[in-house]
Amino acid sequence: MRIIIAPDSFKGSLTAIQAANAIETGIQRAAARFHKRIEIIKIPMADGGEGTVAAIIAATGGRIIDIPALDPLGREIKSFFGILPDNTGVIEMAAASGINLLKPEEKNPFETTTFGTGQLIKAALDHGCSKIIIGIGGSATNDGGVGMAQALGVKFLGPNNHEIAFGGGALADIRRIDISGLDPRLSRIPITVACDVKNVLCGSEGASVVYGPQKGADPAMVKILDENLCHLAEIIQTELGINVANIPGSGAAGGLGAGLMVFLKAAVEPGIQLIPKIVQFEEKVKNAAFIITGEGATDYQTMFGKVPFGIAAIAEKYGKPVICISGSLGNGHEKLYEKGITALFSIVNRPMPLEDAIINGADLLEKVAENILSTIFVAGGAMIYRM
Repeated sequence: MRIIIAPDSFKGSLTAIQAANAIETGIQRAAARFHKRIEIIKIPMADGGEGTVAAIIAATGGRIIDIPALDPLGREIKSFFGILPDNTGVIEMAAASGINLLKPEEKNPFETTTFGTGQLIKAALDHGCSKIIIGIGGSATNDGGVGMAQALGVKFLGPNNHEIAFGGGALADIRRIDISGLDPRLSRIPITVACDVKNVLCGSEGASVVYGPQKGADPAMVKILDENLCHLAEIIQTELGINVANIPGSGAAGGLGAGLMVFLKAAVEPGIQLIPKIVQFEEKVKNAAFIITGEGATDYQTMFGKVPFGIAAIAEKYGKPVICISGSLGNGHEKLYEKGITALFSIVNRPMPLEDAIINGADLLEKVAENILSTIFVAGGAMIYRM
């Protein structure tokens, strides 16, 4: 029996790799008790956010490159990117510009910058990468990708012809954009953005209104940030002749999507489609008995491009059952039965505080995986093939 384990991270508790290892441990315990021979293929997954680089490297090989970069508040930190065996650079913006790098009291989209993400892109160029994939989930920023572009040589000039400061609050100062210093290597390699967000740059469905509050913006800040992104779009239209404001995905990562489209000519592809393609997930599904996936919280939002939804879409093409094990099952998770998920389980086996579930995530995940496989083995595996 071949089993594929392909979870996302359990945010705040387990990386995708740790989750896959915990599920494997539970399965192996059940297999040992029932004297069953199994083959396990672990494919840690991600959708473009934190953990994307580690998941892809784990599934395909390659190496992690550690480099210094600026965090969202301009402080130097130890960051990283990956290089795959085919010389593709893989970057997650969360490694330099992610909200995970800030304390709650430090969140301030007026000041946070994507400059560090630009440094990661430059480092990939310096290492000779022939193409670059950038995951842009989990941002702390709302600067329209201006910081990223600044790190790559673009100048955003204010009223006195001086470069503007970092952050979404400074965008109102832009009067002119000078792209003459943009790194010329960017025109010679393809760049793909892994993004599952379809929001436009500004307006009621834009980056500031929809995502600004979770990055620390109060209602007054949201209004200003939205106006500033609209101003950025107008300057881009005037200076560069590109109308980016209403392109789906331009509002991703606080407008980083727009910056990548405009300055790097990046193509945008849903992360949940792009990453399985990179790790050749579909080929591995064909000969599997079933797939186990999971994430921190599964609810109606999972259907909008999260990992279990993407896994189910691929598995359904080949008639393969999918079991989803998650930290919690929230409102609307039942709708996933209609989308190719065969069974859904929570790791919580008794009333407990959230903190306990997070701390004991690996142990809880092992136990539920063991119980699920024990049930399958008792039924002789027949239940899987009838699902």
